Amino acid sequence: MSPRRPPIPGGIGPGPGRFFGQGELRLALLALIAEQPGHGYELMSRLEDRCRGAYRPSAGAVYPTLQQLEDEGLATLEITSGRKVFHITEAGRAEVDAHGETVREIWERATERGEWGMFRDPDAAEIVGPALRLFKTAVSVIVHAHGDPEVVDRVRAVLTEATGELRQLKTDVKRAHRAHHQQRRRGRRTE
Repeated sequence: MSPRRPPIPGGIGPGPGRFFGQGELRLALLALIAEQPGHGYELMSRLEDRCRGAYRPSAGAVYPTLQQLEDEGLATLEITSGRKVFHITEAGRAEVDAHGETVREIWERATERGEWGMFRDPDAAEIVGPALRLFKTAVSVIVHAHGDPEVVDRVRAVLTEATGELRQLKTDVKRAHRAHHQQRRRGRRTE
């Protein structure tokens, strides 16, 4: 099976399927250890964060892979504060370097998938339906116009304008959110 998920029929974004191809979980974990040593749970957390929630690692997949990295001499295990912390070895660093392009592709795919993951957010439910109706209507107009370039340009202009307005709204919301948090922090300092 391809490591890239096929789209959901009738839906948008990546659908069900494997996130990692053969040997890719091993490389992803090794790359994370190369960035910074960590214990199993921490590496699972960092992997999920790096995938922006599009992949939720399980202990049943991660711990045997970490054991494999140790067995292959690519990582070493050190007990630190009662935790088994994995560190990269020279051979492990060489392995990451040798497969740098694959590692880069894994993280690109993780970023791309993570962007689609926001559609699963409960807050998104309010607008997913209307957004899909907008998209469906735009496609329908173009199909019924048989690809007339003037109609395509008008539809593109409508969608571009809507996208611009939504991006501006996002900027405004982020600015207001940031100002709110700064105000709360200042309030805590004066108490």
